[in-house]
Amino acid sequence: MGISQKEWVDFGRRSGLRCHRVSIGAMRLPADDDQAVSLVRQAIDAGMIYIDTSRGYGDSEIKVGKALKDGYREKVILSTKWSPWVAKIEEEDDSSAECTYKRIRESMERLDVTYLDFYQVWSIMKPEHYEQAIVKGGMLDGIRRAMDEGLVRHVGLTTHDTPENVSRYIDEADWCEAMLFTYNIMDQTYRDVIAKAHDRGIATIVMNPLAGGLLAEDSSVLKKAIPCDSLVELGHRYVAGDPNVDTILCGISKPSDIVNTLENYAKPPLPEHERRSVEEATAKLTKKAVGFCVGCGYCKPCPQGLEIPGIMHAVYLARLLEGPESGKSHYDWIASSEAQTTASYCTQCGECEERCTQKLNITEQMRYAAREFDGKDLPTPSQG
Repeated sequence: MGISQKEWVDFGRRSGLRCHRVSIGAMRLPADDDQAVSLVRQAIDAGMIYIDTSRGYGDSEIKVGKALKDGYREKVILSTKWSPWVAKIEEEDDSSAECTYKRIRESMERLDVTYLDFYQVWSIMKPEHYEQAIVKGGMLDGIRRAMDEGLVRHVGLTTHDTPENVSRYIDEADWCEAMLFTYNIMDQTYRDVIAKAHDRGIATIVMNPLAGGLLAEDSSVLKKAIPCDSLVELGHRYVAGDPNVDTILCGISKPSDIVNTLENYAKPPLPEHERRSVEEATAKLTKKAVGFCVGCGYCKPCPQGLEIPGIMHAVYLARLLEGPESGKSHYDWIASSEAQTTASYCTQCGECEERCTQKLNITEQMRYAAREFDGKDLPTPSQG
């Protein structure tokens, strides 16, 4: 399936670039190099020209670099990203301009390219991260040095921060040319700030359009709440119907990921009445609606260093929405983050429950996570 450039859209006004509404997410490429190269080239040949990779995605950069040989580099918008709070490569890594510049050069070597179209500050999750990026001598200065030298052409950021904070960043970051957000039928947290970023000329990129794979799972909870022939098609057409979204990342691990996503995006967006119906149905399944952890963070800090809200979200996906694969994927991401431990380290002390504003049985959910995600049984509090 080929895509004409007539089907491309503006990738934000600030960048002056254009791309298709479906782009390449290179986080989970096949383990075999030849298969990965073939898959990336299949996607590029189909018109998916924006590529999102990261220094923190294992050997993704190396595989993408191999795929970009033989004239493919000139066909794409290549973006990679890094931050020390997500993935320290060396123990002394920090958010300084010097370290950032070093990581940029390293990514270029791994990708085996002479320039990057985009370099992004990876995963701003709180104001401290944003400040570390923009402070004098910080990450942004390192990226600007690379831009002055012709190594990087455009700059952006990815975020999981609150909509209120992201809205402030949009007001302040006149340097930002692209932002990556989570957005799908199960999570419309960033809908308004996506619209604001788009209005300011910032390219808007959506990750997790299928709710981290949840829509692809055989969840009876979702099927009952949202009757339809295909939750995957519904998810794609929902995001495709938002005019403020420039492109989505399609995480490619097999050829059908490319074919099916492009087929769904070739269909008409959901009619407005269907969008409203979907939003009403999913609103009844939110963590707040079902009385589950809303991520307020009052349970922290955990004496064992557990990222309790993140683990609770994984439990919500796996247990309440019957999406075990999505829950495990989110859990693995949380567990691999810097300075975090898995639920199996929970001592069942109960300090988190004393601070929980919703009076949730967090220790029981940690036992579930340890059992289902780590394969380990934790003692109940009464067992010591």
